[in-house]
Amino acid sequence: MTDREVQGASAAYDPACRRCPRLGAFLDEVKREHPEYWCKPVPPFGTADARLLIVGLAPGMHGANATGRPFTGDYAGILLYETLHAYGFATQPVATARGDGLFLVDCRITNAVKCLPPGNKPTPAEARTCNGYLAVDLAAVPVGGAILALGRIAHEATLRALSKKPSAFPFAHGKSHTLDGNRLMVDSYHCSRYNTNTRRLTPAMFHDVFDTVTAHLALSVEKAA
Repeated sequence: MTDREVQGASAAYDPACRRCPRLGAFLDEVKREHPEYWCKPVPPFGTADARLLIVGLAPGMHGANATGRPFTGDYAGILLYETLHAYGFATQPVATARGDGLFLVDCRITNAVKCLPPGNKPTPAEARTCNGYLAVDLAAVPVGGAILALGRIAHEATLRALSKKPSAFPFAHGKSHTLDGNRLMVDSYHCSRYNTNTRRLTPAMFHDVFDTVTAHLALSVEKAA
């Protein structure tokens, strides 16, 4: 893995982290079954000084856990990268593997939990244990930047990493929360296969979220000028 392949892994990432025994054991089990898979904590993807930080839940078994890049190679990445490309945050609309030529523009993607959890469900303790890594990512979001939280777990993990009480910022799809430094956190349902197949989250709904994000970023530029 090169720096260019992960496009900006940072101190928010420790490839040797084994702080969560259950997750470490599960990664070992998956690695035995799929020796070609990444099966390590998945690093953030994108430049560290990006104005938009997207926070997902955790790597998918046959997606990020296999490829070593967030939302790459799995169903959840289809809508995400199509939308990022449509709004100018990605150089191409499809993510298949590290080294596929895709790069992010003024955007960074990370996860609340950086290791694959059994059943795609990290425990609250595992989310807390990984929260320090997320805090490093969030600290790099500049004044006037935006944070997109994909799902309730990502939403709550983001707030805890910022030392905010989740109860003071209730989760709701499309809801915006003003944070310190004129930063805006916007909530969205996760772009998972279940949510998109059941149309709990449609492309139009996801685009509405990105309209809010881009409007905020544009206004921040105007205020800074």
